[in-house]
Amino acid sequence: MTQAYGIFNDERGAPNRAVFIVDKEGVIRFKRVYDSARALDPKDILAEIDKI
Repeated sequence: MTQAYGIFNDERGAPNRAVFIVDKEGVIRFKRVYDSARALDPKDILAEIDKI
């Protein structure tokens, strides 16, 4: 599944950390890949949700 979403890291053999926002119709409205969990900013994610 992670390969289908383009977040699988072949070098590590594991997926990258990512956040997706999917609307009610199943359309991906937001995708961001992060280097680490520390890079995640909930305020940024919530701001993106407010745009939808």
